[in-house]
Amino acid sequence: MTALRITSKQRRARLARRHLLATRSDDPVAVAGALVGLHATDPASVLMSATARMDPPDPSKLERALYEDRSLVRLLGMRRTVFVVPVDLAAVVQSAATADIAVKERRRIVQLVVLAGVADDPGAWLAALEGATLEALAARGEATAAELVSDVPELGVQVEVNQGKNYAGKVGMSTQVLSLLAAEGRIIRGRPRGTWLSTLYRWAPSETWIPGGIPEIAVDDARTELARRWLAAFGPAHRGDLRWWTGWSARNTAAALDGLDVLEVTLDTGPGLMLANDAEPEAPVEPWAALLPALDPTTMGWSERSWYLGDHRPRLFDRSGNAGPTVWWEGRVVGGWAQRKDGEIAIRFLEEVPAEAVDAVAREADRVAGVLGPLRVTPRFGTPLERELIS
Repeated sequence: MTALRITSKQRRARLARRHLLATRSDDPVAVAGALVGLHATDPASVLMSATARMDPPDPSKLERALYEDRSLVRLLGMRRTVFVVPVDLAAVVQSAATADIAVKERRRIVQLVVLAGVADDPGAWLAALEGATLEALAARGEATAAELVSDVPELGVQVEVNQGKNYAGKVGMSTQVLSLLAAEGRIIRGRPRGTWLSTLYRWAPSETWIPGGIPEIAVDDARTELARRWLAAFGPAHRGDLRWWTGWSARNTAAALDGLDVLEVTLDTGPGLMLANDAEPEAPVEPWAALLPALDPTTMGWSERSWYLGDHRPRLFDRSGNAGPTVWWEGRVVGGWAQRKDGEIAIRFLEEVPAEAVDAVAREADRVAGVLGPLRVTPRFGTPLERELIS
């Protein structure tokens, strides 16, 4: 039997609707859910990815969902990347992706303690330090790392990281312990000090942020549910896309898919798969434009990107594979953008586009400028085109 063929044009129509780029939402929780999480390694990406899909683009709604309603939560997730996800997805991500990362993190941190020579029994010393940190955090309710160091001086112990590399250095145990406790789901990154661009988070016990804390879900069930949500949002796609996006092994990827009813399909880029109950053709969408930020979930959603990125990767990604700001027209990346020091949104098209695209992109640039206002976004992962535009 011949496999169903899904063209790149059809995939782009699905992307437009399912990623809320052609049809926006007024709900930041719906936006995060539609994308199976917002990339949050760079906090500016959270603001800009969400408001790119919101109508009106209201940052206060996003802030309220994160820190007052607490219907969104920031946590370590797939590929050791920090994401902002709806609370109902947190347990799935924790079991499907973060739990394995936490096990490896604990081993790594114990080895750092060994190398630092600060304890005869590094595992027990670390466990005692975690306990003291949790007690201090419970007493305060919320606290920054610096505040916790004042309560638990051992958090100030310096350990060497990245030994043998040109970016080796020393960091305090507070960074290591808080990251580990967060990876194990015991504490939550709360409201940062300063603006949206700050990473100086206040920390809180998980059970005070999410009633009862992050629930436990069987790992196999969680992986299957995460694969289902990803296929609903990003499918049809290649099996390798799912493996890359989750950071799973080939074996775990296959096991997760075994729990789903999937349909093998043929894509313009090779064999793919999609949810069997999601095979209806996508209706065409009206022409649309978008300015998406660095590390946007759509740009970073697949490992095989030629069907929407074309040959623009060298200009728009850094050497580590991090996407810079992109300009989209009708489901394809057609250029890049950057914010200059004076706040101007500079655009560069990398291919010829129609006049209506130029006008639509200009409107989107005005929209982005209005969201950012006086904020200035400094690229964390500079790309060749971005550097050209801000020089």
